[in-house]
Amino acid sequence: MKLQRKNGLRATALGALVVSGALVLTACGSDDNSGSTGGSGEKTSAASNIKCDGAKGQLMASGSSAQKNAMDLWVKNYMAACTGVEINYKSSSSGEGIVAFNQGSVGFAGSDSALKPEEVEESKKICKTGQGINLPMVGGPIAIGYNLPGVDKLVLDAPTIAKIFSTKIKKWNDGAIAKLNPGVKLPDTAIQAFHRSEDSGTTQNLGKYLGKAAPNDWKFEAEKKWPAPGGQAAQGSSGVAAQVKQVPGAIGYFELSYAKSQSIPAVSIATGAAAPAEATSENASKAIAAAKIKGTGKDLALDLDYTTKADGAYPVVLVTYEVVCDTGNKADSLGTVKSFLTYTASDEGQKILTEAGYAPIPTEINAKVRETVNGLS
Repeated sequence: MKLQRKNGLRATALGALVVSGALVLTACGSDDNSGSTGGSGEKTSAASNIKCDGAKGQLMASGSSAQKNAMDLWVKNYMAACTGVEINYKSSSSGEGIVAFNQGSVGFAGSDSALKPEEVEESKKICKTGQGINLPMVGGPIAIGYNLPGVDKLVLDAPTIAKIFSTKIKKWNDGAIAKLNPGVKLPDTAIQAFHRSEDSGTTQNLGKYLGKAAPNDWKFEAEKKWPAPGGQAAQGSSGVAAQVKQVPGAIGYFELSYAKSQSIPAVSIATGAAAPAEATSENASKAIAAAKIKGTGKDLALDLDYTTKADGAYPVVLVTYEVVCDTGNKADSLGTVKSFLTYTASDEGQKILTEAGYAPIPTEINAKVRETVNGLS
């Protein structure tokens, strides 16, 4: 198993280098880099408000594939403004990102779940004078995407979703689905349920939702490893989305940006509110706005409400954290980490999230993120 994991990590790393190279070419070909200074310059780009103060060289980062599409945009814009600086974000999984962070091989990691106590303890070996903390940076809905020719709109509730992904409901014309979709002609097609093959914060957040909203039908612990029997596995959010796109009768879960980019219809969720909630950035923001900070000190981990019945609030949400050292960051990467995360947490950085199918972090919480990023040392 160890050998297989190592080989998988090597393959992912090679893929990341290709992505990074593409991003560098995109940035270099941009018209937005006029007026910016070199890597460690202190001027602001003429085409944006991105500040490159202290940034230099190459910054390695990795983790959550949920934020890949947001990170691609951020990296492109940032490298266009800060010439001579390269941000290499390897989109893999939350689990692999945290492992890389606690091994000291990346400046920050992306994770769709807050660090566990044992992971925080392990981080102290790398952070030296401090520890790993969670900075909420990307919000958004987890879309339940499906491929059912002739069915453009579909409503499900938490118990039905739980039964589908645990293979208790096997056909699309099952009575439980039909009851939620009166007047819709549902085919007698076998359900092909797809889940993530690797440890994933997206999986864990879906599990948290199902465990809270359908406790009688989802008895599994909310872990990053897919817990239910049956179904089919695919690598990353992109892999699950690709399978749903290709396979008639398929259903899977991934961030809304993947559904939008591949024109995959997404399920609306019946929550007990006046009307089912659609998977939109705006509706996800309504749910995330009710979150409370549960972290202590500089840690900004959030407690999300997966059982909300607020009108329009889409409950299947996740928040991706950037995991960093509060103190004890490596001197050669600290300036770039602070500069880049200052941009991602800025009004400009957060604004592009909606355009990409994500949800900006609520203003009050984001103000604390900016303050914490500014104080990293």
